[in-house]
Amino acid sequence: MKCEFSTPVFVGLVLTNILSACTETDNSIQVDPTSSLSEIEAGLVEQARKIHDRVITLDTHADINTANFTATSNYTQDLDTQVNLPKMEAGGLDVAWFIVYTGQGPLDEEGYTAAHANAIDKFEAIHRLAEEIAPDRIELAYTSEDVRRISASGKKVAMIGIENAYPIGSDISRIKDFYERGGRYMSLAHNGHSQFSDSQTGEPTNDYLHGGLSDMGRQAIAEMNRLGIMVDISHPSKDSIMQSIELSRAPVIASHSSARALTDHTRNLDDEMLYAIRDNGGVVQTTAFSSYVSEARRSFLAEGRARLEAEISASMGFNLLSPSELTLLSVSDRESYEANMSELSSVLMPRLRTEVNAQAPAATVSDFIDHVDYMVDLIGLEHVGISSDFDGGGGIEGWNDASETFNVTLELVRRGYTEEQISLLWSGNLLRVLDDVQRIAAEIEAEA
Repeated sequence: MKCEFSTPVFVGLVLTNILSACTETDNSIQVDPTSSLSEIEAGLVEQARKIHDRVITLDTHADINTANFTATSNYTQDLDTQVNLPKMEAGGLDVAWFIVYTGQGPLDEEGYTAAHANAIDKFEAIHRLAEEIAPDRIELAYTSEDVRRISASGKKVAMIGIENAYPIGSDISRIKDFYERGGRYMSLAHNGHSQFSDSQTGEPTNDYLHGGLSDMGRQAIAEMNRLGIMVDISHPSKDSIMQSIELSRAPVIASHSSARALTDHTRNLDDEMLYAIRDNGGVVQTTAFSSYVSEARRSFLAEGRARLEAEISASMGFNLLSPSELTLLSVSDRESYEANMSELSSVLMPRLRTEVNAQAPAATVSDFIDHVDYMVDLIGLEHVGISSDFDGGGGIEGWNDASETFNVTLELVRRGYTEEQISLLWSGNLLRVLDDVQRIAAEIEAEA
């Protein structure tokens, strides 16, 4: 286990003693008892820099806008995005999982068709970046061996995750197509219940559609196991998560979730879910989303948003609907509802920025690593990883874009994690699960 540091703020001789006790024979931190705090900090930074350069840093969740994957506007430029190639290079982020995300829409063929088109557009954008726009700087990986080979070549690595299986529609065979396009993990729901799974958004009102997974959801898990796609349990409801873990022959991942014991958000995982992931052999990719890692910030934002939404919707004479009520709307009624929501949002967002967000407590890298520490202690280091949710709402003070990635490694060094442990947290654990999933897929194929 790591050496335990109770706080990243180190004091005098106490710090010296802690660091001396944690010294290893390889890549050791040598501390002179007479060193000043500034000298000790400089030593930690130097050590962290060396570790950061040697390990493969992998972020499992970075959302994309396909408008930034064109010949004239793309990730070779330092765009106003949290992730792009200049920021990855500046911060030493080696691997970015770019996300084929589709928001939840109506559960009918018209909705499925639009969702599928959205997904294909994002798949093609990611391939365009790696194969046409910047093949000399980034390459698409499909296996852990690909990741290590590409990283060793000096190029950045792109991988593809699918957030929300909604674009599969009613055609399970599309899962194979998504796999062939490079998708290596997929969640069965996002914000709103899909045809496959209930979403965690139903928790506040206990409002669910399937009681966990639908029959199609169970078929999808079997197909993902057969193909070698990791089952992602970030966003589905607790019942869906527990059923998915029970059904899956392969380890699962939570691509961007944190610990509910520390921050009481429905997107976070409680201890029962964490133990189930451990027993399944999976991994939780702790996510740097401010309201998921800071309880003070979460509660402040939630209370402020609820107050403003209620006030604005009442002034509009507009009733907010639950997730299951949304799925029952016709296309025309949904368009009307979304128009009202757009009007509400246009009033809400500036007021949120000035009346709520600006006053909310900051979430920091230290808060983020508190979640890593908690889950490492609870379920074991081999079941914990790292993600950002950049360009999808993620970002915290100290790791607000890919250029600041080093700060995560530095905080891990401050907490006493060794290079081997940091390597596992950054990429080793996730790649081990990918290997297991692909090995089990081969076994399933052999059985057939």
